[in-house]
Amino acid sequence: MLHLASKSPRRRELLRMLGLEFGVLDLDIPELPAPAEPPEEYVRRVAREKAGAGLLRMSGQPDAVVLGADTEVVLDGRIYGKPVDAADAAAMLRSLSGRTHAVISALSMVSAGRELQAVSVSEVTFAAMSEDDIAVYLATGEWDGKAGAYAIQGMAQSFISHLSGSHSGVMGLPLHETASLLRGFGLFPARASASHDGPEPMR
Repeated sequence: MLHLASKSPRRRELLRMLGLEFGVLDLDIPELPAPAEPPEEYVRRVAREKAGAGLLRMSGQPDAVVLGADTEVVLDGRIYGKPVDAADAAAMLRSLSGRTHAVISALSMVSAGRELQAVSVSEVTFAAMSEDDIAVYLATGEWDGKAGAYAIQGMAQSFISHLSGSHSGVMGLPLHETASLLRGFGLFPARASASHDGPEPMR
């Protein structure tokens, strides 16, 4: 059975779009980059650690498959994590304003016998944001718990002038890459029942 090693409700919503049944593992994995660790390597590492910790928790189920994911906003080599408060969120948004940043989403899917990985890199361009724009956005609360202090599926879309890459990847779970990993494990596409394995006979 598939298990998602993530607390994120957004990732759960996205994974449900693929029509799969899955369990959810609530894990607490430290998300701190090592000194001089490149952003993409950091995101890949965290995804692997989440998947590995999830598989360890499911050690009593030999058929368990665990999906770990991590998403980070990166600008000028700096990793923008989740803001600690509204002031931190405002500072992040000011630095993103009028510029193009990268959003890196890494995936790791593991079972007792194998591991597959994938990464999605998107470029997001913010229009210039005034202090009033930032204040209005902060008042929505969408920034809380979001890498880079914004959620693309919410009001932040009004500030995004261009997106090159994966919308679902910026949300936190790139569905194209996720489906590819699931195919590698024989889990996608989902089948409603054995009676629908093939086309229905002509009548």
